[in-house]
Formats: sequence, C-alpha cells, structure tokens
Amino acid sequence: MLPERARIGLVEDDPVMGGSIVQRLELEGWRVTWWQSGCEAISEIAGESDSLDLVICDVCLPDVSGEVVFNELAKLPNIPPFMFVTGHGEIDQAVRLMRSGAVDFMTKPFAMDEFLRRIDAGRRTTQSQLRLNGYCLGESAGIQRAEDLLHRYAAHDLPVLITGETGSGKEVAARLLHQISSRGTEPFIAVNCAAIPAELLESEIFGHEKGAFTGAQARHLGYAERAGKGTLFLDEIGDMPLPLQAKLLRLIEDGSFHRVGGETPVVFRARIVTATHRDLAQRGGPTGFREDLYFRLAVLPIHIPPLRERSEDIDWLMDRFLQNAAARSDTRIRGFSALAKEAALVHPWPGNVRELRNRVDRAVALATNEWIMPGDLFPEHASKPGDAAFVPLADVRDAAERRQIERALEETGGQIAKAAALLSISRTTLWEKMTRFGLAERARSET
Repeated sequence: MLPERARIGLVEDDPVMGGSIVQRLELEGWRVTWWQSGCEAISEIAGESDSLDLVICDVCLPDVSGEVVFNELAKLPNIPPFMFVTGHGEIDQAVRLMRSGAVDFMTKPFAMDEFLRRIDAGRRTTQSQLRLNGYCLGESAGIQRAEDLLHRYAAHDLPVLITGETGSGKEVAARLLHQISSRGTEPFIAVNCAAIPAELLESEIFGHEKGAFTGAQARHLGYAERAGKGTLFLDEIGDMPLPLQAKLLRLIEDGSFHRVGGETPVVFRARIVTATHRDLAQRGGPTGFREDLYFRLAVLPIHIPPLRERSEDIDWLMDRFLQNAAARSDTRIRGFSALAKEAALVHPWPGNVRELRNRVDRAVALATNEWIMPGDLFPEHASKPGDAAFVPLADVRDAAERRQIERALEETGGQIAKAAALLSISRTTLWEKMTRFGLAERARSET
C-alpha cells in the first residue's frame, strides 16, 4: 500500500500563482484543494478540517482577508496549521498572525524549494505517521480518523469518553489507547457497569474493608485500586446508578477514594476511560446522567462509527477474524468465497463488529468446505434450498455503486461536480443515487 499523501488546502485568488502552486505540490505527490475566495474557504474547510494537513492562505483576498479566514476557522476544533503568503511584507502583520497561531509567514516572490521545505516543516503529522505498526482498527476514513484521535489522546492523562453503538468496537479502541500510551505496560482493568448489580457495583469499583457489611470477611481491593498506574475502563457508564456517579465524580476531582467502610483515602493513579452507547448529552430527570460528571468524563471525546457506515472495513475485518479463528481450530479454511464477501457487504450488520466476529467464528467451526460460503456466514438465509449461496444481483450492484460513490466523495471532499466527473456520470444521476443510498448529507456546498 502506498503511503498516505499529505492533504494541502490552498486559498489564493490569483489564478496564475494558484495554478503554479497546485501544479508543483501535485508533482511532489501532495493532494491539493484550491479555493479562490475567503468565504468559500471558510465554508468548505469547516467541513473537512480533520483531513487537511496544512492550509496555505493568501493574506489579500477579494472578499475577506486571510486573517479573517484564519480567525473564523480558529473557532473550530482540530483546525489545520495555517501558513500565510502575501505580496506585501508587513512585519507587524506577520508577528500578529504568528502570535495568533499561524505556523509560518512568507512574502512573495519566494524560492519554490524554500517554500516546499517550509510546507513540509509546518504541516501536521499525517495519520499514517501517527499510526504505529501492529495497531490498526480498520481501513475506512471514519475509523482512521478515530484512530488518529486515539494516538493524539495517548500522550495525555485526561479522561476519554468513547461513544458508539453496541458492538462497534469501543473496548477495542480503549485497549488500543492503553497499549500505545505510556501506561501500556501497566494493568488494563475493564468493568462493565451494566453487568454488575447496582448494590455490588460500588464495592467492586472501590473495594471494601473487612466488616464493612454482612459477608465482608476480608479486605477487598476494588477495580480502581487494582488498576494501579494503568487504565480503568468503565464500559456502559450510562448505566451507572446516580449515587455512584457522585462518588466517581469525587474520585476524578480529588484523585483519591475510600473503600466501602474505610476511613483512610486511597490515592487513585490510573487513567479513566469510559464508554457508552447512550447519548449522555441528553441528561436530566430522575434516570438521567449527571451533567457535571459528563463534562469531566468527556474531556477527550471520540466516536466509533457503526459498521454499516464503514463498509470498507468489512473485508479487512473478515480476513483478520478468519486468521484468528483458524489459529484456534484444526480446520483447514483457505478463505472466503467471493459470494460470501458479497453477502457480507450487503448485510446491514445490526450487531456491528461483534456480530461479524461471531459469524466468522461460527463459520470456521462449522464449515465443511475449504472456502467459507454465504450459507456458513448466514445460515438463517438457508431456508430455501438453492438460494442460500446467492445474493440478489440488485443488492450486489447497489453495494458496489455505494462504495464507489463514497470513495469519490471522499476523494473530492464531497463536491458533487468533481465526484460525478470521477464516476463519469451526470451530477443529476449522482445526486439521485446519493439520495437513494442515504449519502446526500455528505455533499458540500459548491457555491
């Protein structure tokens, strides 16, 4: 696989200068998106700031100044680095922009070699550079953005809140965060708050002293204490009882806790990572989630998209799960048939990645062929003899078209005209297909 190319945004109204810069950067192997007005840049960069490694911005633009563009986008999270160029070298302006957060300032005309050197020095680290060998959650753009955030969060000790549907891979993401952090050699303690009875959860998390309650015949160290200097992962935090939420908030604020029945505070040294499939932002009411605790847990938020929104990962995950399952079995499975993969691509995956893994494990255990067939993955579809190994051609065609449209939109930043050109269809046809596949929200304004 080729290394990921840097993505550069250019805001330049001069067609000659802009065309020259675009041509040279593309020759260097970088992907360039060019905007010729400040308002256009503000509108479109706001929707793709995560994917840009650097923005090169002219100070003098026909509608608004480059400084206005920068100040507007500075309100967004994860703004890409800005490098300013101008034909009017003003030291005061350069100093003001650099103090505001710009990474560089150059005056036209400039030597192209020096320009390229300063671009490479100023751009932020790409996702491929951040990602460590051996740790990868998938190949789709959505999951790679999530993985990029995990690598950035790994350098901090602040609480992380992972959201996503049940089975989407929240605990896998939490384990990856732990492994790539400086705490990777310390314990990773996972607690499912929904699986432990409410009356026992406090004792399980904070521990208890001997005689604290009936049946407490010895001191018990809770998960918070056993985590040591590692990571305490509280899964399904949205199901934690309200009284216990208050004690968790106190642990975060004080950095210590008391065992049930204890008087001596115990220092808490682990990092807290939580996960939930609920929308904790919808708080309030007798069964809601504490607002103050929510804000303490969601300092560093991350969302894991459901599998149906990242079909590019299905094939990759299937091969990975097959390799793991085959290593635990004596069966000789060579792989998935093309029909099995086609069936997997059109399946809605309500159980997300967990469902996919379970289906692969079952297929490896029960398959009688060297190749896993659709009936092995989806035995519930085998009620009609002769139909189990086939998927309707219309479904296969729709799945293939959807994948190509998603790739084109990703490549063009959601611009309909450019995506239609890549796919060799009209804008009208593309829009109709996007609407049918539920992709209309990915379109960007082209005004």
